[in-house]
Amino acid sequence: MIQNDLFLRTLRGESAERPPVWFMRQAGRYLPDYMVLKEKYSFFERVQNPDLAREITVMPIDQVGVDAAILFSDILVIAQSLGLQVDMVTGKGPVLQTATTQAEVAALNVENTEEFFHYATPAIKAVKEGLENRVPLIGFAGSPWTLLCYMVQGQGSKDFGEAKRFILNEPERAKVMLEKITEATIRYLHIQIDAGCDTLQIFDSWGGMLSPAMYDEFSLPYMARITEAVKDQVPVILFAKGAWYALDKLHATGASALGLSWTTSPDYARKICGPDAVFQGNLDPTTLLASPDVVARATKKMIDSFGGHHHIVNLGHGVLPTTSVDSARAFVETAKAYRY
Repeated sequence: MIQNDLFLRTLRGESAERPPVWFMRQAGRYLPDYMVLKEKYSFFERVQNPDLAREITVMPIDQVGVDAAILFSDILVIAQSLGLQVDMVTGKGPVLQTATTQAEVAALNVENTEEFFHYATPAIKAVKEGLENRVPLIGFAGSPWTLLCYMVQGQGSKDFGEAKRFILNEPERAKVMLEKITEATIRYLHIQIDAGCDTLQIFDSWGGMLSPAMYDEFSLPYMARITEAVKDQVPVILFAKGAWYALDKLHATGASALGLSWTTSPDYARKICGPDAVFQGNLDPTTLLASPDVVARATKKMIDSFGGHHHIVNLGHGVLPTTSVDSARAFVETAKAYRY
């Protein structure tokens, strides 16, 4: 039994004494102890080595006191599993081998999924041991559309123009690619569930780049299929950053909770999805760059805005690397001190 099951109870729609709190990218980047490991080991060594994955994933539980752990990994491991080279370049972020031609898309190999993720089960089991049933463990993957963005663009982008041009010029080829990413993702998520992850989050980080019509065609169906494949085993959180216009359709997938970015108001989300919907977020991550007392006030204001129930305290995107540990703690401690 998990000692602190507040997060899981909230995902089930049960009433709780306070909202649970965790934040995206809490394992790493802003923690001084993580930076020490970053200097010693490459990114994918940190992901694939069970001892390192355990240390990094458990670190924010011990140092910041969040109510849930999220597995230290990256959404781009799916691109790797499909056969593409992915490098994490200091100061630049991910750089990927691209797949855009018919031959390149045909070469993406879903059947390699289980073999590629041979490291995932030992890493997750090591993390679970390190957590000692204190809090739940969140597994995750990127949405197929978000993966396609990187696999076509070859790197991060402000507008993912190449990816959008690809789906406009080659919609059928894009859908073959999305199908392959979806199948690999479902297989990977089942590995995570079998290894002990208590819940899953799907990150549609670039969903908001699409128009509503394009979202309905190139992201939503694949998010829905992934959700359908795993939601009867563990709760699923869908986070489509900036895709406020799709909230009703994302809610209709049967996901346990929807993540909100800071551009979506709680009032709007409740109006669209109803009073019983569970939401996660939506504090602007730059808020955590402010002093702890400012962070505490902003966090309380956000919790108040959700009307006192069915809310998981989180950011509207990942924590920024320049966030101070004191401000991160103020965010967490404010949520933990709150009472409905």
